[in-house]
Amino acid sequence: MTASWKSFATVDPFEGMTGQNPAILQDLVGGIWVDGEKHNVVVDPMNGEAFIKVPDTQLLEPFFEGLIKCPKSGLHNPLKNNDRYVYLGRVCAKAAQMLADPDVEAYFARLIQRVMPKSWQQCLNEVIVTRVFLENFSGDGVRFLARGFSNPGDHPGQESRGYRWPFGPVVIVAPFNFPLEIPALQTMGALFMGNRPLVKAAEKVSVVIEQFIRMLIHCGLDPDDLDFIQCPGRRMNELITAAADEIRLLQFTGSSWVAESLAETLRGKVRLEDAGFDWKVIGPDFDEEWLDYVAWQSDEDAYNASGQKCSAQSVLFVHDNWADHLVPKLQELAARRSLDDLTIGPVLTWTNKQIQEHVDAVLNVPGSKLLFGGAPLTGHSIPDCYGAYEPTAISVPLSEFDSDHFDVVAKELFGPFQVIVRYGDDDLDTVLCLLERMSHHLTAAVVSADILFQNKVLGATVNGTTYTGMRARTTGAPQNHWFGPSGDPRGAGIGTPEAIQVTWSAHREIISDQGPKPSGWTTPPVR
Repeated sequence: MTASWKSFATVDPFEGMTGQNPAILQDLVGGIWVDGEKHNVVVDPMNGEAFIKVPDTQLLEPFFEGLIKCPKSGLHNPLKNNDRYVYLGRVCAKAAQMLADPDVEAYFARLIQRVMPKSWQQCLNEVIVTRVFLENFSGDGVRFLARGFSNPGDHPGQESRGYRWPFGPVVIVAPFNFPLEIPALQTMGALFMGNRPLVKAAEKVSVVIEQFIRMLIHCGLDPDDLDFIQCPGRRMNELITAAADEIRLLQFTGSSWVAESLAETLRGKVRLEDAGFDWKVIGPDFDEEWLDYVAWQSDEDAYNASGQKCSAQSVLFVHDNWADHLVPKLQELAARRSLDDLTIGPVLTWTNKQIQEHVDAVLNVPGSKLLFGGAPLTGHSIPDCYGAYEPTAISVPLSEFDSDHFDVVAKELFGPFQVIVRYGDDDLDTVLCLLERMSHHLTAAVVSADILFQNKVLGATVNGTTYTGMRARTTGAPQNHWFGPSGDPRGAGIGTPEAIQVTWSAHREIISDQGPKPSGWTTPPVR
């Protein structure tokens, strides 16, 4: 694993990852790959065998120096080193070309699947999204991100100009569930706008973004354009706390309590894409021709990647017209999921004990009923430090959800679990009140062909990425639209030019005032 990208790209990631010969990862700092003083062992999520050694970085000073050596004006901006926009466009073109190679594409998909077990198509989708993102910003794509505007002034010679300006030294903290897509897109967005990022990925999956960075360097990226640290979260928190004055912006994707802690440490200098108890509302206009599709999409939203998507469907509000038809379909689809093809797999942040405790807590809500699932998986070698649980759904009465039990029912379980709630014609306002009470507003879906129904739900809610129509889903962060929360001024976006501009640059106004002296002007008298 410590080989250069060029010599390593053709190696199957499964080869060498054993307890006898684990992969040994490195940090990148000051343009040089360095070995860790100590290491932590990552175990194979499928069998518990040690297969990766991740640096437990002790010496933080070089990373601190990497932050302070980047000026607030960034490595480039519209008035400084603007040739770098073109250079980064060329890097994108070469990297996209590499990811289009079937062998390289399969390599990254296999690597993702090894550390974050999910179906082959789910892993492949990450690689495809990353490739298309790079294609979108190849050539002049990076340059166009810095497009500004101008306005006429008050008199001849005066003009105001708006610029997209970098923050300078920034930090990216990425999660485990999308080991390639999230850190890759956010890192490139930070670089595009002129920042110098320090990148930290989740230890369990950091091998993926390490290999992506090695590939970028092979494609022409200056290795000193960013630093990459692999260390436990507590060590990263030490660095962030020590460098709080120097860090101009931290972009965090992950749990809400960590997000709030970082926001406090950095005095609000954050962009967050944190937890989401994501909802789907199925409207009253039942259509039998759409039943199978709506059921299939709901199963995909709730249980793909074993429910470990920040956009996973956590609660399904089903109109009475659909409920008796839809729930049996959901049970049938969930039963088809298997460890054999990783359509269900290890849960990396919840143990079976924790999952069972939450399932039991929801079942203790009066009137609740287990619809399907509700037990650990059997016949596998997944270690106890990870969860392995059946796709599970519990029905909760609307009246009990809208009560003192709200906090229990609306708690996000980052695994294969969803709550299903029936509602009737007179209950929509109650449903909308529940959506208002939810604290995080990442994704949502309104499944209906009724425009008036769609608009009523959409007009009363704030989720940042919301699908509507009969094909509506909660999951999916493709590169063709903004993905991120709404309703929070700290919200981070990902994927599109607007997301990159909002997340990774600030507005700067420069007023050019070079006209003649105003008529009648005289030197003020000395007092």
